[in-house]
Amino acid sequence: MPSELPYAADAEESLTYDELQVLKIQYEKELAQSHVTVQTTFNYAWGLVKSPVKDHQVEGVRLLGELYRNEPTRRRECLYYLALGHYKLANYEQARRFNTLLLDKEPTNLQAQSLASLIDKKVTQEGYIGMAIAGGVAAVGTLILASIIRRAHK
Repeated sequence: MPSELPYAADAEESLTYDELQVLKIQYEKELAQSHVTVQTTFNYAWGLVKSPVKDHQVEGVRLLGELYRNEPTRRRECLYYLALGHYKLANYEQARRFNTLLLDKEPTNLQAQSLASLIDKKVTQEGYIGMAIAGGVAAVGTLILASIIRRAHK
C-alpha cells in the first residue's frame, strides 16, 4: 500500500456556478411540485457542501443531516459529505464524528482516511494557535502584574 493516501479532493474542489444552478433548479422544481426525491436532495446537498460559500455549505450540511436522519438506507452515502461539510465549516469534532462512523463501516475507504488526516492536521494547527494565544495572554498578564507590583513598591 502506498504511503501517501489519495487526497480528499472534495475538500477544495467546487462545482462551477452553472453546475450548482442545475442542481438548484432541479431541487426547486421538485420542491414546487411538493415532492423532492431523495436523490435530488442528495445531489443538491452534495453541490452545496462542495461550494466555497459558507451559507451554501451550511445549507448542504442541513439537507444531508435531514437525509441522514430520515433515510436509513442512504446514511452511508451521507456520512462522507456530512464529515466534509463540517470540516469545511471548521466544525472539526462533528467532522471527525461522521468520518469515524464512515471508517467504522468502511475501514479501507481511502477518501475517508485522507479526510481524517486533514481533520487531524486542522485540529493540531488550531491547538497550536490556541496555545500561542494563551501564551501571549499569559505574557501580557505577567507584564501587567509586574508593572502593578513595581508601582506598589515605589
